Amino acid sequence: MDSLEPQDEFDLGVEPVVGKPRDYPAGKETECHRHPTAQLLYAVEGLMLVGTERGQWVVPPTRAIWLPIGTWHQVSMVSPVRMRSIYVRGDRLEGLPAGCCVLEVSPLLRELIVAAVAAERPCAPGSRDEKVMGLLLEEIGRAPVLPLSLPQPSSAALRQLCDVWLAHPDDARGAAEWARELALDPRTLQRRFRRETGLSFGQWRRQARLMLALQRLACGDSVLKVALDLGYASPSAFATMFKRELGAPPSSFFAA
Repeated sequence: MDSLEPQDEFDLGVEPVVGKPRDYPAGKETECHRHPTAQLLYAVEGLMLVGTERGQWVVPPTRAIWLPIGTWHQVSMVSPVRMRSIYVRGDRLEGLPAGCCVLEVSPLLRELIVAAVAAERPCAPGSRDEKVMGLLLEEIGRAPVLPLSLPQPSSAALRQLCDVWLAHPDDARGAAEWARELALDPRTLQRRFRRETGLSFGQWRRQARLMLALQRLACGDSVLKVALDLGYASPSAFATMFKRELGAPPSSFFAA
């Protein structure tokens, strides 16, 4: 059942920023819920899939997802997850992201998150913990945004097309062939797809392959198997795409 977590869970009448730790086993799924605060959802270890009304977001280790106030979301744990969340009250959001996004977590931001979770509550005015919270918000605002979301079409026909392709991500058919499946002109398909997702069909497939690759790699599949199963001609072609999008090769991404 959908739920709104109560504001007093975070003592936000006193504290504008609160850190909370939670650990989950692989396969655990939260209920769909939202918070009366913004949330930085971060995994010290493990891979999370976060579903929102806008689409699906993949959150690997050393990355975090920013969820604005009131964002309905559900979290699925692909592997065992050590979650560390930061909740931010509405009057402290200046300079922070306006929408859902995956952020790169620098070594400094990681240590600030860990320190915020361990901070004494409430933070005494002028204390080290209060300064940590202030610097944490600055670093969240400076963190680079990563391309780790997969927007979903709003129409049933295009959603079905996406579901069929996701079940067979090695399918190399182009937009013209998929348009024939839907009895559409190829230009109409591209126009509708971009209107509903903000991406061309080709861009959406590249993004989907990237997200599927992250899930498979997090579960221990080899780079070779992932590359071939996702339709790449060679592991090197897959590694080139992966590094271009995420800044690190697939062989070392989860250790980054």
